[in-house]
Amino acid sequence: METTPIFEKLKSDMNKTIEHTLNEFNNLHTGKASPAMLDAVKVNAYGSTMSLKECAAVTTPDAKTIVVQPWDKSISGDIEKAIQNANLGLNPIADGGILRVPVPELTGDRRQELVKTAGSIAEDGKIRIRQIRRDALDQLKNAQKEGLSEDDYKRHEKEVQKEHDDFIQKINDYLGKKEADLKQV
Repeated sequence: METTPIFEKLKSDMNKTIEHTLNEFNNLHTGKASPAMLDAVKVNAYGSTMSLKECAAVTTPDAKTIVVQPWDKSISGDIEKAIQNANLGLNPIADGGILRVPVPELTGDRRQELVKTAGSIAEDGKIRIRQIRRDALDQLKNAQKEGLSEDDYKRHEKEVQKEHDDFIQKINDYLGKKEADLKQV
């Protein structure tokens, strides 16, 4: 019985989970301007919904400002509304054909809220990693029924657990970094 596809899928799924978790962390702002802060913004323009990246250039000229330059100046108002409605605590200012988005300083309470949010994002990632481990172990049990020896099963089970532990540790490490960023004044 070939178990390589099980491990390839396990690693692939766990890597996707880490990428998703990191992407969610990037959406939490630490008081420093970053184009990634606006990744979740969806703009209603031209009769459809699109991501901000699809209709504007997003840059950070300094640590406290994000500049949004629409490809088409006629949708500036739509972009401004989308940023305000995204509940990011950001308020864009129209400046000619561009939008300047000042990034406010974080209050102590807001920092604590963001730390809690980061913790729940990390927990969601860990839950997904555990589900992937469970799925892989189920596949190994099926492989055992189809002829995988007991010794191979035990060895592969340990490998799955090691991968699980490594990926959980990665999430914990990223969470630690994010919490340090959020607490830093």
